[in-house]
Amino acid sequence: MWAEARRVIERAERLHQRFFDLAGSAQEPCWEPPVDMVETDDALFIEIALPGVDPQRIEARFEGGILAVIAERDLRLPAEPAVIRRLELPHGRFERRVPLPGGRYELERQQLINGCLQLFLRKLA
Repeated sequence: MWAEARRVIERAERLHQRFFDLAGSAQEPCWEPPVDMVETDDALFIEIALPGVDPQRIEARFEGGILAVIAERDLRLPAEPAVIRRLELPHGRFERRVPLPGGRYELERQQLINGCLQLFLRKLA
């Protein structure tokens, strides 16, 4: 019975994504996490909200003047039968591309704290 409920939920999700034209290949991103960026004279601090994302599955890379953060958040459901009352947290593959202010940067530190990926970028001369 629980397996059937999961199949129904997954089917509903696929239909929902098609409705909003987000469906396609399973490898396509289906959501974007919110981002904060703060700039100082010598650095950038970027924080990306990633609740429930496994830190081992996060990829952060620079592509020209853009920071790309790619990962996936799994839908976690209890093993025992349950009634789903609300599903608001996004899940699935995501890709967030953040344009950086002009200049060159070096990743000084990266950490995941309280569900937020924190990136500290040092400005290069």
